Amino acid sequence: MMSIRLMRLGTKKRPFYRIIVTDSRKPRESKAKAILGYYDPLKEPPDIKVDMEKANYWLERGAQASKTVQSLLNKVLEKEKLSN
Repeated sequence: MMSIRLMRLGTKKRPFYRIIVTDSRKPRESKAKAILGYYDPLKEPPDIKVDMEKANYWLERGAQASKTVQSLLNKVLEKEKLSN
């Protein structure tokens, strides 16, 4: 099954995450099928960038978002609604 989850990058004590699509059985740092965006929790406020078209494409095809990614997607959607 395909999953949308975070891939940790950055150095020790300085995490930076990519939001990726990959097979759920693969390790966290394995090769991604697609990169949907990024999440930087160290900035104030946290920096979240997601290509919602790609995310919707993968979700329509059965990819399951992790709990963390689902909350990030909800935050991006709320932000878009407020800006419109």
